[in-house]
This record gives sequence, C-alpha cells and structure tokens, in this order.
Amino acid sequence: MKCTNCDYSNHDEVSFCVNCGERFLKKNNGEDENSFFYEFAHYVDFVPKSERSIQPKFHNIFSRVFRKHSNLEAERLFIVGTALTTPKLSEVKDTWPKPWLFSRVFIIALLIFAGFYIGLNYFNNVNFLPGLIIVGAFAVPFTILIFFWEMNAPQNIAFYQVIYFVFIGGILSMLAALVFFDILKHNTNPIAIGIVEETAKTVTVIMFVRFRKYKYILNGLLIGAAIGAGFSAFETSGYALRALLSGGGPNLYNTILWRSIFAPGGHVAWAALTGAAFCRSKRDRHFKFNMLLNFKFLRVFILVVAMHAIWDSPTLGMYPLVQLFLMVISWVVVFLFIRAGLKEIGKRNLAV
Repeated sequence: MKCTNCDYSNHDEVSFCVNCGERFLKKNNGEDENSFFYEFAHYVDFVPKSERSIQPKFHNIFSRVFRKHSNLEAERLFIVGTALTTPKLSEVKDTWPKPWLFSRVFIIALLIFAGFYIGLNYFNNVNFLPGLIIVGAFAVPFTILIFFWEMNAPQNIAFYQVIYFVFIGGILSMLAALVFFDILKHNTNPIAIGIVEETAKTVTVIMFVRFRKYKYILNGLLIGAAIGAGFSAFETSGYALRALLSGGGPNLYNTILWRSIFAPGGHVAWAALTGAAFCRSKRDRHFKFNMLLNFKFLRVFILVVAMHAIWDSPTLGMYPLVQLFLMVISWVVVFLFIRAGLKEIGKRNLAV
C-alpha cells in the first residue's frame, strides 16, 4: 500500500502511513470505512496475521530487525507507558512483539565508541577516556535492555521510568551487594559471590515490582533487566578503569571487549529472570515475604545463583565455552518466560 501523501510503501494491513502518519481509507464490501484507531501495540499493526505466533521462534521475534524503519516508528515506540498512552488490556495482543529498535541502538553505540576511540588514540586527547569507558560499558547492556523494553507487550512502563530503574536500581543493587559482602566478611568464593550479588539485585527488583501496577511477567522481565543493566554497566566501568591503571590501554580494551561479548548472558538476563519469577508468583497481590518462599520463584533464583557461581568459578568460568553455554541456558529460560508472559496476557484478556 503506497501512501498518497509521501509515496512510502506500507504493509497492506496498516491503517496509517508509518512514514508521515497519513491515514488510509480502507474499503469493506465496496464502502469506505471512516472509523480508524491508533494501536499503541504497534507491532501488531505492522505484522501480517500469517506471521503472528506465540511460539518461541527466532524468525518470529527478529523478523523486523533488517527492515527499513522510519523515525515516526521510533517516536511511537517512546510515547507508550504514560497514563494517556498505555493501551487497555483488551487492545494488547498475546502475540510475539517484533523488536527492532535495539539493533539500531547497538549500531549507534558502536559508532559513538568508535568516535571516542579515534579521539583518544589518534588525537591523543585524554578527555575522550571517560566517554570511551562509559559508552563501552553501557553499549551492550543498554542494547539488551531496549530489547526487553520492546518485548514488554503491556506497554505500561514509560521509557523515562526504565532509565530511572537503570541508574537508581543499578547503584542501589551495588550498594546492597557491598553490605552483604561486609556481613559475610568479604567472602569471595564463587558461591558467596553468586548468592550476594543475585540477592542484592533481587531485593532491588522487588523494591520496584512490589507495586500492583507491575503485575505482569513481562513487567518483571523488563524491570529486572533494567536493574541488571545498571549493575553490569557500573561494574564494567570499574573493571575497565582498574584494567587501565594496572596494564594500560590493551587491558582496558580487552576488559571492555570480553565483558561486552558476554554481557547478554550475565547480570541483565539473570536479574530479568528473577524479576519475572517474582511477578509470576506475586500476580495481582500485594507483596508478602512468603512470596519469596514460592517454589516457582525459588527454583529460578537458585538457577541464577548457580549460573553466577559457575561463571565466576576459577576452574570452569575461565573457559569461554562454559560462559557461552550459560548464556544459552539463560536465554532459553528468558524466552520461556516471554512466552509465559504473552500467554498470561491472553488469559487476562479472556477474563476481561
């Protein structure tokens, strides 16, 4: 369907041009329809019905990554989550969202990092160093966070709130970890590290998702991912600075590179899993401590702690293949939770 206003080619099922916003007149039995609606669940409008599925197939999820998108599409993504733009539950479809913005965010982050690298290494301007560390530390965690934000089908969390969770949740979880380490007399064996850091992030996640507004599994995934992204980026920044002070430039870039490669399977995914598990056990109820004893929550928390402990193990964690295997496990469980979250929305729709 070509737009008569800007000549942009759109999918046949859209009710407005994704480039200029021009509304289309669609015919039904030879008569013009004058009723139009704006679906904030934009991914439903742009995806043909034949592609919709609740099955966890990669081609269903990433089918829009390599398509051309306009600035208008990105702008519509960022307006969701407010009191005026959160769709009703009946308008939310229990189908796989089709995220794409996260890939653009990653490309932009790489270009910015390249700019800082050029300024620091070719022009020898040390003023570029802080930016290089910050962008290098945030690039991958923030990209993964955008993916979780696009997958949040209820679209009830505004982007400014996500940023709040990243910075406030990130620093609170790090401080909580320091408190727990102090209680354990700075015990640094892998099991202790896994328990301490995952407990710190889980406590922080619960602080935010305890409110009844965040009652969906997909909400827990997003908020957990935001806190995990903050924790991961702040930690990487610290390690990068220490690597620079101890071994110079090569150590700095190696630290940023390897921590970025494995960032998708680390703190971001682990915190997302515990957030989703807690929301699944909480449902619409107010927070009570006995929710933490729920078996469905405990088994996910134990799994996360075990993966973290193996990741930090001096014998197993030193092998990249082990970390890659842990990443695969993490994301298999993540996609299972996404599927469960979409099914949850479908059941709630039937109950409405």
